[in-house]
This record gives sequence, structure tokens and C-alpha cells, in this order.
Amino acid sequence: MGTEKESLIRLEEICKVYNPGENEVHALDHVNLKIEEGEFVAIIGQSGSGKSTLMNLLGCLDVPTSGLYFLHGKDVSHLKDSELSAIRNREIGFIFQGFNLIANLNALENVELPLIYRGMGRQERRALAKEALEMVGLENRIHHKPSEMSGGQQQRVAIARAIAAKPPVILADEPTGNLDSASSKEILEILENLHKGGRTVILITHDDTIAEQAKRVIRIMDGKIESDKIKD
Repeated sequence: MGTEKESLIRLEEICKVYNPGENEVHALDHVNLKIEEGEFVAIIGQSGSGKSTLMNLLGCLDVPTSGLYFLHGKDVSHLKDSELSAIRNREIGFIFQGFNLIANLNALENVELPLIYRGMGRQERRALAKEALEMVGLENRIHHKPSEMSGGQQQRVAIARAIAAKPPVILADEPTGNLDSASSKEILEILENLHKGGRTVILITHDDTIAEQAKRVIRIMDGKIESDKIKD
């Protein structure tokens, strides 16, 4: 008997309740979801739909009230903060709407930062940071600080930082939210190329046109998965 390959991400009956008691909010309501390695998935929902809560759980930034979350076959639903932090550092590259770059560091130093947290030696991390900046087309901007770059370039630095350590999962939360349409297009092309290179990309958005870039679109509403479609 061949055993079925374990999904990269598997959520079973995940609930997240805020303010348990009188004014409780069911941000996620018995969510079941599988994401396989190498998928490009968009999770779309309006504000208050539960998509941010789902992103926080997928990214091991938070734990569910009940239910199970398996990442690479390991149950991560009830780990302590320190354990979650170690998993985030190893497994997940985050890209946020707000770039979150450090103003007094240049592009190369910003990209190197998470690699320092991993205890990586200087030469190795410098090489990985340069390679990541080349992948996003910023090899000639590595000594520029965030204030010397456009929003689109800053977001590309943030993507380079997310991918430098080659994490298996890229989690992009409204990555084009602060950008004009030309820069947004560039960022989506970079995500598409990462997916083609074998990364699993999960894109969180409220925008249909952005979600359309993904191969699979999961709609969330009132804490439940409303639809889950794979494009031909």
C-alpha cells in the first residue's frame, strides 16, 4: 500500500474565537483546508471575513482556539511562542503590505537580517542576500536605504528578505496594497516566478484582480470557506 503524501498545510476543523463569553467573535468557524507543496493559492475576503486571522494561523503567528493545524505533517496548533517562532523562521517567508524595512539599513543589510537570526555566517548570508536581491531585479540597488527607493523597490527588498533563506512557504499579505498598478504588476510577476521555481505561494487579498493571478482561489466569508476553485 502506498501511503498518501502528506499535504504541506492541513487544517482540520479550525476555530478561532475572540472574547470568549458574551461578546464572542467567531473569526474562523470550523475551517478545513489542504494546501499542497508548490501551489499558488489566493485567499480572498473582505475586511472582517476572517482572512487575516487565517493568515496569522497559517503563518504560525497565532494558534487556534480549537482544531488542528499540520505543517509538513507536524502538529503546530498548540505550540509555545518560542517554538512557533523557530518554525516561522525556518518554514515561512512573510511579505507584508507595509514593507517593514529598517530605515537606517541598506537593502543588503535588510535582507540579511533574518539570516543573522538563524545564526548564519557572514559570507553565507551575504551571498544568499545578494542572490535574493538579484532575483527581484535589485542587484544595482543593494547599498540604497529604503528612503532612497520607490515603494515598489522597497517591496521588492521585502520580498528578497522573505525568500533569502529559501523557506518552503511564502505568505504574502496584501503585498500590493500600498503600490501603484505598475509596481503591483511587477510584484505579482515576482510571486509568479517564485511559484514557477517551486515555492508554495499563499497570497492574502481583498482584491479580485489580484486573486486572479493565482492558480487556486479560496474565498472566505464570515469565518468560513465559501468557495475553493482551481483554475484550468
